Amino acid sequence: MYSSRALPRVRTYLAAAAFLALTIGGVAAQQGAELPPPAVSVIELKAHAVPVVNELPGRIAATRISEVRARVSGILQARVFTQGTPVKEGDVLYRIDPKLFQVRVASAEASLRRAKAVQQNAKQQFERQKILHERDATSGVNLDTATATLAQADADVALAEAALAEAKINLDYTEVRAPISGIIGGALVTEGALVTADGTQNMALIQQVDSVYVDFTQSAQDLLTLKRAVEEGKLASPAPGEARVELVFDDGGLYAEAGRLLFASASVDSTTGQVTLRAEFPNPKHDLLPGMYVRVRIAQAVREGAITIPQRAVTRARDGKAQVYLVSEGGIAETRDVELGQALGSEWVVESGLKEGERVVVDGVQKVRSGGKVVPEPWKPADREAGIPADQPNNRAR
Repeated sequence: MYSSRALPRVRTYLAAAAFLALTIGGVAAQQGAELPPPAVSVIELKAHAVPVVNELPGRIAATRISEVRARVSGILQARVFTQGTPVKEGDVLYRIDPKLFQVRVASAEASLRRAKAVQQNAKQQFERQKILHERDATSGVNLDTATATLAQADADVALAEAALAEAKINLDYTEVRAPISGIIGGALVTEGALVTADGTQNMALIQQVDSVYVDFTQSAQDLLTLKRAVEEGKLASPAPGEARVELVFDDGGLYAEAGRLLFASASVDSTTGQVTLRAEFPNPKHDLLPGMYVRVRIAQAVREGAITIPQRAVTRARDGKAQVYLVSEGGIAETRDVELGQALGSEWVVESGLKEGERVVVDGVQKVRSGGKVVPEPWKPADREAGIPADQPNNRAR
């Protein structure tokens, strides 16, 4: 407790402290009002062509697939290939017991020798009857009979030759060979199994994956919308064979090799309303395997005279609308509502709200207030200097 004599003195000290606080606050406020305008980085908008990129689901498929089947019936003696390895066209994969077919070849050779012997005798009889007929020593009937006999002998030789060729072909088929080059899978039959030529048994599967197909789907309505936009001049169609196609893996990684679009299906799936498209990609390292799920990034059109802005320049109003800060010639910042479209890497395509030549604040947005003065400086995008590509996945702003 203060004494009655000290109370006036305390009140004087409190009054002085309050006055000093007000004075300091006023000075601070005055100094704050006189702070220089903040420096911000701005970009001057320029219209340029940007691709209309879509990301669509797809799966890898081999360019050629061949089922290895037996062409003659018999007991499987040996498997020659190593499972899961590359094979070349004509490589021996299996061997079927050849003994029966070797016997058939020997029998056909014997039949051919007999037919040739009969043919030789028929030729001699024909020559003899021909000479006798010229001398009028025999009738024409005998010559006709000799001629017919020789013709029949020639036919028997041809038939025997064909039978021998067939027997040799069947003997060759006891070595089951690769019909195409590619990667062979697992063996589907084992030694000792009976394989038949007229059955549906598959002995192995060979897939050619040096280049692969990617089958992907797109909504028929989306394709129709793109076509109409091109016809109306809103978009430009890429030149034939120049549509850029890329692969994106599940982890977001990009496949190193670019592909080419082959075709779009002429029909729409009645159950899904989707159109199937096919692209081809080189696969020198066999990184792409049949059945693998991927995302296909394809530039299906070109938007001429588009305006793009860095994504970091966009702020959101309380109602969720996208906004940017523009800087006038006098250095005054103002907000502008914009409608965003496709995302291209670190940039947004602006559908409406901005035009070429305007300056947009990119860095220092947090220091700007609408109607306030700023000091604009040219923006130096670090991501562009690092070489990050612009045509990245297609997204829609919300």
